[in-house]
Amino acid sequence: MKDYCTIRMAVPDDGVCLAEFNRVMAHETENRELPEAVIRAGVSHLLEHPEYGFYLVAVVGERIAGCLLVTYEWSDWRDGLFWWIQSVYVHPDFRRQGIYRRLHAFVREQAQQRGGVCGIRLYVEKDNQAAQNAYTTLGMLKTPYLIFEEIFNR
Repeated sequence: MKDYCTIRMAVPDDGVCLAEFNRVMAHETENRELPEAVIRAGVSHLLEHPEYGFYLVAVVGERIAGCLLVTYEWSDWRDGLFWWIQSVYVHPDFRRQGIYRRLHAFVREQAQQRGGVCGIRLYVEKDNQAAQNAYTTLGMLKTPYLIFEEIFNR
């Protein structure tokens, strides 16, 4: 398993694949259709602005097998950053092979090595039981918080 896949920071050349993974993930998990131009622009924008976060990719052979996005939230209560895991996707050809486990472990290692990171958080679609089980298995706990949002149309 050790040599099965490598985890690395995404680079601009990965943008098309990341956008496609996001589009497919939104359809699979929420039956939502993301406009291709918007998601490509969003992925490219993040790759050009590391102050917003970073993508990680899991590579098997020459293929990107999975990815996730990490964004930042400052916690004044803890005087540190939370790293939010978002946009998790593992291609169907590579599911149930430990790809997400490897991505998650890499996030944890990086957060602990960099310092100033007080924890890792993520949100998950309320009916996505498979994902919830995976996160629980990796030691994450369900919080007492609900997420509210207000979306501004651009």
